[in-house]
Amino acid sequence: MFKAAVVQASSVPFQPGKTAEKAVELVRTAAREGASLVVFPEAFIGGYPKGASFGTLVGRRTDEGRALFKRYLDGAVEVKGPEIALLSEVSAETGVHIVVGIIERVGGTLYCTGVTISPEKGVAGYHRKLMPTGTERIIWGFGDGSTISPVDTPFGKVGTVICWENYMPAFRQAMYAQGTEIYCAPTADDRATWAPTMIHVAVEGRVHVLSACQAIKLNEYPSFYREDFHLDAKGENYIMHGGSMIVDALGKVLAGPVFDEETILYADIDTGLGRASNLDFDVVGHYSRPDVFQLSVNTAPMSPVKFGSK
Repeated sequence: MFKAAVVQASSVPFQPGKTAEKAVELVRTAAREGASLVVFPEAFIGGYPKGASFGTLVGRRTDEGRALFKRYLDGAVEVKGPEIALLSEVSAETGVHIVVGIIERVGGTLYCTGVTISPEKGVAGYHRKLMPTGTERIIWGFGDGSTISPVDTPFGKVGTVICWENYMPAFRQAMYAQGTEIYCAPTADDRATWAPTMIHVAVEGRVHVLSACQAIKLNEYPSFYREDFHLDAKGENYIMHGGSMIVDALGKVLAGPVFDEETILYADIDTGLGRASNLDFDVVGHYSRPDVFQLSVNTAPMSPVKFGSK
């Protein structure tokens, strides 16, 4: 049994250093409440560019859109950068494991990435989003199967599946097959339909689901961004509403969903519940039909350029 925390908060858009500092204080708060694992939303460090078009139409780009992308690129981070180092330090200080969504910069490409940080190792694993959704594909690259492994922790295997990757049945199956017990779902989806999805995942995989989404107002973005958004000048309305929640391995909602406020949700997690409930359902075991259905997963890193001698 351990206590998990899900953070519902706003990032500081285009300011990764300040966002990392905010995350450090939120981890310390959760640690004081006894949490051993803290999960942050998708794209928390680097920011989720809700509503921005980046000047893109089919067959057309704009200089303004490229300028916005440059600013977004400059606000992204590296897995080995100072922002993640700061979170690694607070993880070691508090003994808390952290899952945090970042916008990762690799050369000229951005990835929507979930990083898992442990007190002993610092960065213990990371997952690049396999399939950006819709127009996210304009600004983010595609991950590959080399980053889908869950991370071993003292309280169970922690896996990360980002936002609408949760609507990819094959990916969910791959995560269950790797023994994922604590299923982290950082997201930007704040719709009413998200909660039943998280409950379904919990029941299907016999996993505890920790879903974190930002709650952020338009006026928390810089003025140049608000102009691109074409909404009210004051920007006092939420443009991401949250809906974060924690669900146990039988589908019982332990905390949330909560909307339109910053908060930290807590719940006591017993991974034995998932193992016990395999009595009646094991989607990758006795309730599967490998004679009819089989899934092949490519976990090799897929580099577009390979160097080597003949």
